[in-house]
Amino acid sequence: MLTKTKSEKIYKESKSKVYDAIIVPGIPFNGKAWSRTMKGRIYWAKHLYDAGIATNIIFSGSSVYTPYCEGEVMAMYAKEIGISPDHIFVEDKAEHSTENVYYSFKLAQHLGFTKVALATDPFQGSMLKKFVRKKVENIDILPIVFNVLRKMEPDMIDPAIDDTSAFRSTFVSILDRESKLKRFRGTLGLNINTSYYE
Repeated sequence: MLTKTKSEKIYKESKSKVYDAIIVPGIPFNGKAWSRTMKGRIYWAKHLYDAGIATNIIFSGSSVYTPYCEGEVMAMYAKEIGISPDHIFVEDKAEHSTENVYYSFKLAQHLGFTKVALATDPFQGSMLKKFVRKKVENIDILPIVFNVLRKMEPDMIDPAIDDTSAFRSTFVSILDRESKLKRFRGTLGLNINTSYYE
């Protein structure tokens, strides 16, 4: 489990590293405003980028539970809060957190990035730890340090975005497309399409 102490230790160690890219898993968007979880993940990515720990950011996520492509929406917010568009990439096929990691890692390789990390909240990072060890090569996990986010909070903005291009008109919720068993298999990383980003 990525505890507060463990997360802070990893963060301290990460200050001496530079990653070609960090992977930021998506979160559903309701078409109105980003959730607290999405905001936290994006601002954590911005902190790692501003600190020189991450050179590029891959926002990952398809339109899964809502018609909005999660990766695209997150990229839009990231640009609005000051992350250079030249260093933002979108992975738009993942429908489960395991796929966020796998597809983004494959995209990173395709883009020529070799040193990659997963940047997310400690709970999701803990859930993905075993999958990361088994299925991808040499990915570190950089869990959010909430004390750092709290210090950033006075300077955080809540920008407006034009989410039109992230809207998928042919959207069908995963709840209607897949059975509970298939969704569970997806959570375990058993529905991965290995031909993506090859």
